[in-house]
Amino acid sequence: MQVTELTAFLVPLPLKREIKHASFTRTESINLLIRCKLSNGTIGWGEGVPRPYVTGETPEGCLQQLSQSDLQPALMRPASNWSDVISICDGLEFHNEADDPRGCGSNSLRCAVELSLLDAFGKHFGQPVSAVVPHVAEAAEIHLKQPRVRYSTTITSSGAKSERISALKMRAYGFAQCKIKVGVNGQDDPSRVARIRRWIGRNVDLRLDANEAWRPEEVIEKMRPLREFGVTCIEQPVAHDEVDALASLRESIGVPIMLDESLTSRMDAKRAIELGTCDLFNLRLSKCGGFLSCLRLAALARASGLGCQLGCHPGESGVLSAAGRHWASSVRDIRYLEGSYDRHLLTALPTQEDITFRYGGWAPALDSPGLGVTIREDWLRQNAKAERTFVGNAQ
Repeated sequence: MQVTELTAFLVPLPLKREIKHASFTRTESINLLIRCKLSNGTIGWGEGVPRPYVTGETPEGCLQQLSQSDLQPALMRPASNWSDVISICDGLEFHNEADDPRGCGSNSLRCAVELSLLDAFGKHFGQPVSAVVPHVAEAAEIHLKQPRVRYSTTITSSGAKSERISALKMRAYGFAQCKIKVGVNGQDDPSRVARIRRWIGRNVDLRLDANEAWRPEEVIEKMRPLREFGVTCIEQPVAHDEVDALASLRESIGVPIMLDESLTSRMDAKRAIELGTCDLFNLRLSKCGGFLSCLRLAALARASGLGCQLGCHPGESGVLSAAGRHWASSVRDIRYLEGSYDRHLLTALPTQEDITFRYGGWAPALDSPGLGVTIREDWLRQNAKAERTFVGNAQ
């Protein structure tokens, strides 16, 4: 079985509410959807969420990269099992004219193409995408099949009234974990975290995300009043350009450090391990180059004594939500899990299935062939801002 066609779509997905943090504010997400067709007509779908401030990619840039990439050597290989599919995915080489010292300049594009292949071949094999995990050699130590997973939540709203409403909603919904954005201009973080802790309750695991907002010399002072609220982690407290400074600050900060914007590739991961800049990796399928890459990064983290979170980008559709579900239900000891916000965040669902998490953040593993979701193609073609078809390296 071979790949005969790839079609790329750029799709604006309006959000139900504004998402604001120290690095960016957005009201919509422009996502890259890839439609893969096999020689027997089987269709698979993949998704990437290009973020220029994370990997340097833009939606339009992904289309340009795809048009300039010679994928034919990889895509023309026949596949009769998961090992063959992994070889095809590993053989994908994307053209990138930009300087890419961190090896992340094609990550969202790679994620979208790879997921479309995994979905298509999973359907062809009659197996869920999670069935690929035991065939990834590096994943042997982290593989654990689970019947359900539990997602955490995030509070991004500001202002005492909206924070109170959000916190009480999260408490009533039964979440066990919650992330709070800090470092936003004009906000008093200690007062804000204190209010949220009071309203959300003592038993909820609270963690913080600064989105690169602080300078290294102020991190310890910024964190000192926040530690008293029992926070369990601080995510990306400094800009990537200054991340190496965390190695000397780690002991004094007083809570585990998670890298996000500074953790996009194996190069980033190895540097973080060598310098000792963090305790956890925030893995996102789109940010880190796809399903297989995230498995390998999680295995590297575990082998190095570090933990990991499977995160998400605000605005992911059901395709990435499903991929994250397959990943999370196959990997042991994930410290925090984000995603499957679908109907809570998107004004319209591109998938026929709604796989939004349930009460308490709980969600079942998916066992249908492929990703287990179906794109509403009529809706997609009505709403896509761009559509381009590729066969190997030809348009």
